[in-house]
Amino acid sequence: MQSGHFKEKSFWLSTRDYTPGRPLQEDAKLDVAIVGGGFTGLSAAYHLKKTQPGLRIAILESQVIGYGASGRNGGFNMTLFGLTLGITAIRFGKRKAKQAHHYMEKAVDLLRDLVHDLGLDCDYEHPGFLRVATSEKYRARIMEEIELAHKLGLEGIEWIEKEQLDRQVRSPMYLGAWWEPRCGILNPAKLAWSWRDVLIDMGIEIYESTPVGEMSRSQGKVALQIPGATVVADKVVMATNAWSHFFPELSRKQIPVWTHIVLTEPLSAEQFASIGWKNRQGIEDARNLVHYYRLTADNRLLMGGRDVSITEGTDMERDLNPATFAGLKDDVRTLFPTLENIRFTHEWGGPVSVPLDMAPALGYLGDKNVVYSLGCVGHGVSLTHLNGKTLCDMILERQTERTEVFFVNRRTLPWPSGVLRNIAIKAILGYMHWEDRRFDDPAGPAAN
Repeated sequence: MQSGHFKEKSFWLSTRDYTPGRPLQEDAKLDVAIVGGGFTGLSAAYHLKKTQPGLRIAILESQVIGYGASGRNGGFNMTLFGLTLGITAIRFGKRKAKQAHHYMEKAVDLLRDLVHDLGLDCDYEHPGFLRVATSEKYRARIMEEIELAHKLGLEGIEWIEKEQLDRQVRSPMYLGAWWEPRCGILNPAKLAWSWRDVLIDMGIEIYESTPVGEMSRSQGKVALQIPGATVVADKVVMATNAWSHFFPELSRKQIPVWTHIVLTEPLSAEQFASIGWKNRQGIEDARNLVHYYRLTADNRLLMGGRDVSITEGTDMERDLNPATFAGLKDDVRTLFPTLENIRFTHEWGGPVSVPLDMAPALGYLGDKNVVYSLGCVGHGVSLTHLNGKTLCDMILERQTERTEVFFVNRRTLPWPSGVLRNIAIKAILGYMHWEDRRFDDPAGPAAN
């Protein structure tokens, strides 16, 4: 990887000076090796070292810390698990949907508290979350979700009508919204790099530009091949998420799917006042292929979603999608007509990890010496941090309330291989696009 290349991967990755650490180039023996330097691996390392300070722990990252989804996402610390509460209830049952939401509430609170307690420098705000209705059909969909949440006994979620919503953020498209105070926004790359500083101070070894190849087991140990050397560990955390298909034992548990983002110049005081975004909430709409948008610390408007890109094989360079970028820019102007002449300064994409049943999964891989986490489905900032704590419990073979949640060691539906994989992807995306077209008003954002 060329020096500085990572800074081109997202706006976030260019917002702080960062000097990558050295690669590991010699054999090493560890108590715990963590493969992947995103939020999952960073959190797992922190919780393991905090619980057992004597452990020798190293993170092995193929690029730089935060290079993957952790440095390219929208920066929402939110409670959404998988796609929606309703879909989780259909797939796993209402009791498990309630359990998943409570897990996510704890995830949001954990990250908020870690940022505060550790002084993680990431421009953190906690303004809450709006899921806005942009057509009557989406209004009905959101109302059904809220009714389900209330039937499950979930608190802190309510519907607000258009008049009340207009006093917080104004768009001619809005008919009302789901309101939830438990949501934060942050700069994800700064968060990842602040984590690196904290972990190094704790005595955790972090090696960048250190890709892991083959993994093998022998005599109760796990061997990881890195360029020119071998790492032998008692335990291994596979915190690889969207890169999990590079490892045969994980290859069919998920696929990488690219989401795309555009970013405006900083809004002027007049532009900011014209949309009345007073409380700076994180916002999504109710589409299957959602729009997600928020303000940055310097009042740029970030808009992501609308459509996704798919890759085949080991190609992980699907960041750029000119058609989706153009559509997202049109969506900003449709939602906020007073920003018709706004200038866009950045556009990027990043991979998210998607299991066939659209729900996260953690588990043991073959035996209790290797654990994995994957499948954040685009809502992983909070999830990865609590998953890191859950992986800590699993590595230490402790039974806790976290290890008892249904998506730990669950049976994942394998993605088909070859031609059948492509057929399945096209069928799922085709249905999602069709339903979004049916629910969108003709003039609505991203009507296709």
